Amino acid sequence: MLCDRVWRNARLATLAADRPGLGTINGGILACSEGRIVYVGEAADAPTFEAAESVDCEGRWITPGLIDPHTHLVFGGDRAHEFELRLGHATYEEIARSGGGIISTMTATRAAGEDELVAQALPRLDALIAEGVTTVEVKSGYGLSLQHELKSLRAARRLGEARRVTVTTTFLGAHALPAEFAGDPDGYIDLVCREMIPAVAAEGLADAVDAFCEGIGFTPAQIRRVFEAARAHGLPVKLHAEQLSNLSGAVLAAEFGALSADHLEHLDAAGIAAMAKAGVVATLLPGAFYFVRETRAPPVQALRDAGVAIALATDCNPGTSPLTSLLLAMNMGATLFRLTVEECLAGVTREAAKALGRAGDTGALEAGKRCDLAIWDIERPAELVYRMGFNPLHARVWRGL
Repeated sequence: MLCDRVWRNARLATLAADRPGLGTINGGILACSEGRIVYVGEAADAPTFEAAESVDCEGRWITPGLIDPHTHLVFGGDRAHEFELRLGHATYEEIARSGGGIISTMTATRAAGEDELVAQALPRLDALIAEGVTTVEVKSGYGLSLQHELKSLRAARRLGEARRVTVTTTFLGAHALPAEFAGDPDGYIDLVCREMIPAVAAEGLADAVDAFCEGIGFTPAQIRRVFEAARAHGLPVKLHAEQLSNLSGAVLAAEFGALSADHLEHLDAAGIAAMAKAGVVATLLPGAFYFVRETRAPPVQALRDAGVAIALATDCNPGTSPLTSLLLAMNMGATLFRLTVEECLAGVTREAAKALGRAGDTGALEAGKRCDLAIWDIERPAELVYRMGFNPLHARVWRGL
């Protein structure tokens, strides 16, 4: 069989859905051609390959390239001062209602040019890439005007041009209420639906539309309008839901066939049932849970029992999860939410791909999918979840190279 590259003498954690557990193959071999996997399996069963390059993995583990399915990488400034306020017992809601939070980042983001936003985001992206991330979602949501939301999405697209990584972009115009619409949230939602979403769609700047369903965000009725506008322009949706309270956002997300509902600390049985029926992925964000010192964890066992797919993400953002380590997010998922090693690894590969609508293209080591790999100097996959502040990445492969 002709191929471009072949990796031999490897232990493979394929994360293939048709294999039990991590889909482990010992003494494995993987081959790619034109950036896609053409064979993955045991060496004893493999055909004879004629490859331009052959790599001896010397028994190392190969997993799918990691996927971070929820980030806010593009923003101006930082919010270290708010961290100090929280240490003084100010709550997230108190800071937001006093003009801090998302609005303070909006001010810095509006003041920054597109080039500056790209320059500020690249170190955050590089930190993720250094840990084996090959796909990352990047949201807008800190511009909160047509001009600055488009600027943010263009900056996010440029990240994927500046680095060898797949970037998916999400329009999060319904993130917070800008000062110029104070007291008029419906007027702002009009702007999001009638001007922003059509413009974003016309320029092809977003792969999905997100919103923040919360008392300090937007109501389910307002988000319904956003989702209807997204649907009218052929864009899938996802939702920040049930983070600080239960507004039945997960039920709304399920009604619209959302790719994912994210956070979910206050998710109830009705929301779980709706997500399970609609196939909505639960994306858990332990970095935010840790950073704002939440005490109510998402209902992981109930999600398991209902068969809801669970993804994990960093939620990298300036205010509630300044986290640029997906490895640490896995450890937090295990220690704070009691996820298993298998659930953590699936959550940043196979299930994360589902949360982005990319399961047919990435997230598992299977023939036909992109050859996105992470090769690790470890003795067992549990090390990727168990260790903190340790990066055992040996090599990262994106689209076969």
